[in-house]
Amino acid sequence: MRRIILAILGVLVVAAAVFFGNQLVEKNRKPKPKFKKQIKTVFVEKVQNVDIPIILSASGNLMAKNRIELFSEVQGVLKPAFKAFKAGTNFNKNETLLSINSDEFYATLQSQKSNLYNLITAVLPDLRLDYPVEFKTWEMYLQSFNMNKSVPILPSFSSDKEKYFISGRGILTAYYNLKNLEVRFAKYQLKAPFSGTLTEALVSPGTLVRVGQKLGEYIDPSIYEMEVSINAEFASLLKLGNSVMLSNLEKTKKYTGKVVRVNGRVDQVSQTIKAFIEVKHKDLKEGMFLEANLQAKTILNAVEISRKLLIDNKGVYLIKKDSILTLFQVEPAYFGAKTVVIKGLKNKSKILVKTVPGAFDGMIVKINKKK
Repeated sequence: MRRIILAILGVLVVAAAVFFGNQLVEKNRKPKPKFKKQIKTVFVEKVQNVDIPIILSASGNLMAKNRIELFSEVQGVLKPAFKAFKAGTNFNKNETLLSINSDEFYATLQSQKSNLYNLITAVLPDLRLDYPVEFKTWEMYLQSFNMNKSVPILPSFSSDKEKYFISGRGILTAYYNLKNLEVRFAKYQLKAPFSGTLTEALVSPGTLVRVGQKLGEYIDPSIYEMEVSINAEFASLLKLGNSVMLSNLEKTKKYTGKVVRVNGRVDQVSQTIKAFIEVKHKDLKEGMFLEANLQAKTILNAVEISRKLLIDNKGVYLIKKDSILTLFQVEPAYFGAKTVVIKGLKNKSKILVKTVPGAFDGMIVKINKKK
């Protein structure tokens, strides 16, 4: 009987030990984590195909269309003028820009005038005897000769004999030498070829000016040109007279220009072609930096989106059945700096407007309906 009782107690002790052991294991065992399935929210818009004008952006500096560099063709001391020869001085057309002392040269010019006058005077008696008909013409020419004015044009010859006679007396040589001096004498004064502004002055009154020396720069501030480089693939689309919108870097001022010239040569390195835009405005100054927007062409039935939304340059994500992300193949028509124009989407298709991290074809998403 005693053995039976001990056996029963032993079994109970073992059972109790197993029970309490299992309880301790269960307490120390961590519960399995329960993952809640997350569905990402996306932002979409409905596709609306429209005609999109392609705007080419370029930039450049303004240069005066009428711009000349002033050089001296004669030598002498620069004389003071009515208007100061300094940068910023305005001049009217044909107004004297600067004057170089020409006293010595003027004396030489007058000497040559006197020489021609004397030569013609010396042949008048012979003309009266041998060429009485032509004598009157040369006599009238001599009467019109003024030492203080430009030498008049020689009378026309009525015969070869008269021509040989006059030429043999050295009159033609003296006349053309005198005309050459008159042309050179005019170069001692530089006159404004158009109304404009002196932008650079390298000499001042009293300076000895030498032949070939640069004196300054002169521009017409009423009209400017801007040189821009455009991708060669759009060369055939640039038309003369096309309107161009220009703006400063801050986008605070806008101007309207037009394409006046397109270079026929493509730069081999950059594969760009140069276009020249003409613009007029009172606020513009030479050297200003402007941005230009040229309309090259129009792409029909297309959509413009951010380049970030284009996948591998050939696809975009659409939303099917309001919850499934689907990669759809499209045709890129034009790549801009930040956007791309694509074709191949149907109207009212729902397209992503913001990128989704980790997006893949067939991904379940939720559309954000807040506006």
